[in-house]
Amino acid sequence: MTLVLVRHPQPDVAPGLCYGASDVPVRDADLAHVHAALAAHGLPCDLPVLASPLQRCARLAERLAPGHVRYDARLAEMDFGAWELRAWSAIPRAEVDAWAADLLHYRPGGADNVLDVARRVQAFLADLRAQALPGALVVCHAGTIRLLTALHGGTPLEQAALRAAQTPHRIGYGEVVMLENGQPGHPNAV
Repeated sequence: MTLVLVRHPQPDVAPGLCYGASDVPVRDADLAHVHAALAAHGLPCDLPVLASPLQRCARLAERLAPGHVRYDARLAEMDFGAWELRAWSAIPRAEVDAWAADLLHYRPGGADNVLDVARRVQAFLADLRAQALPGALVVCHAGTIRLLTALHGGTPLEQAALRAAQTPHRIGYGEVVMLENGQPGHPNAV
C-alpha cells in the first residue's frame, strides 16, 4: 500500500505555542500556498483522501478532494491537556523533564501519552489495510506522520511509538512523505 502523507499548513498561532489537539485555524494565504504547491507536486488524484478532522487538516483536504474526504479522529494530533494553547516556555520544566524521562507513558498536561496516540494510529492503519486499497492520501499532523512512518513497515507498537517520539520534529508544514510497500520514501517539502 502506498501512503501519501501530507502535513497541514502552518497554523495561525503565536510562535512557541503548544497546540496539539486544539482546533486552531490556518490563514487563507497559507492554505492557498500549500494547496498550489501540492497541485504542482502532482499528487495522485485517484487515491482516497483521509484527514484529521481538525480544521488545519480538514480545510486542506477539502481543497484536494472537495466533498470526498473521509475524516478520522484517530489521525488527530496528540492531546496535551492542560498544556494546550500555553507557551512551551510557560510549561514547568519539571513536567517537560518528566515527559522526556518516560516518553511512552507520561501524560503531558494530563491527557494523551505517546502510546495512546500510537494505538489509535495503529488501529487506523489496520483498518485502512483491511480495505485492501492500493493507497491513500492522508492529511494529518507531524506527530501522526512520524507514527505512521514508524508503523508502516510492521514495527511493533511500543518500538514504533518510541521511535516516533524520539525522532526530531523536522516535518515541514505542507511537506509530503511517501510510504511505499512498507518502506518510508523521501519527504518532499512544498
